[in-house]
Amino acid sequence: MPVEFDKKDLAKYPFLKEAQSLVNDRAYSVENFIKSEFGKKISAKAISRINSALNNNYIFEDDRQDNPEAEILSYAISRLVVSCMKERQMNDKLCRYESERAAFFLQTEKPEKKDYVAISMGIDLESRRIKVPDYIELVPNLRDARWQLVNRDVNEGYVSIKREESEELLKERIRSVLHKQLPLPVGDSICSLLQSMVGEISRAYQEKLMEQFGEVNESAFPPCMKAIINAVSAGTNIPHTARFSLTAFMHTIGMDTTGIVEVYTRAPDFDVDKTLYQVEHISGRSGTEYTPPGCATMKTYGLCVNADSLCKNKNIAHPLSYYKIKKKKEDSFKKTVESETNKNRTEVLTKKNNHKDSSVEK
Repeated sequence: MPVEFDKKDLAKYPFLKEAQSLVNDRAYSVENFIKSEFGKKISAKAISRINSALNNNYIFEDDRQDNPEAEILSYAISRLVVSCMKERQMNDKLCRYESERAAFFLQTEKPEKKDYVAISMGIDLESRRIKVPDYIELVPNLRDARWQLVNRDVNEGYVSIKREESEELLKERIRSVLHKQLPLPVGDSICSLLQSMVGEISRAYQEKLMEQFGEVNESAFPPCMKAIINAVSAGTNIPHTARFSLTAFMHTIGMDTTGIVEVYTRAPDFDVDKTLYQVEHISGRSGTEYTPPGCATMKTYGLCVNADSLCKNKNIAHPLSYYKIKKKKEDSFKKTVESETNKNRTEVLTKKNNHKDSSVEK
């Protein structure tokens, strides 16, 4: 007997094909829908959805969705907005938010409906094993050591999995499938209609980025990135992997294209057109925004050099982690020095004023 999903069900899993059919019927003309009063209300809900994703707000309520159609449509609009932003990290955040949201509802879902969602995503919850290639494709973003293939029971081309692990893999499969779909091929006319929303989220994203990384501080760069910059300054012909890693790193911590290009101007053979093209490509102008490789990959590239004590910290597995911790320490030290300086200055002024007062009394 086929499993039937009503609108309230689809509101919980708006990525299912049945929900997409509803979107197509309700908003067959995207431009007209966005311009309509109802479309504006849905757009506001989409903004709220994206902001929740941006702030990692994974608190969901099982309220059976008072307005399921609005939930489904806001999901669709939110994907259009982040696609127009052309920011890979926003794609990542939205997809993770939607997978966490779906996982919340799946916890209490009826077995037949949970199985349907799983099968739709290519996961068989009843199976206690998964093909090695499928497993390898699923787990790269799962950081717990238990997911590493070397720590798994592998037999005849299959990886053994427990029931609860199947549900974890389902959540990751939802995230992965949604991520592969973004960015959507949104036309310029639609992006133009969504410009105010895109601008609002872009500003919020930049603010979040500044909260996370703050003003760029080159002295807090990890040794590997400093080494690449030194090589550039010395006129060394660095490999593509080094140029890619440095550019992706600088873009991710918030440096704009001009700032990144300026780093490469230190090279004796600097070519502005060639450098600008490469930087824009890696930064996402081509439609694909790249993230910097982790420490393990940097070692594979032969770029993990001059490791210091912070590099050897077990919590450091990525150049970005190093930068955040080092910068936080330097910012804290700077504030302490400024505070002490201001305190000493105040004490000196106080002594001077007291001396003046005593002189007047005499």
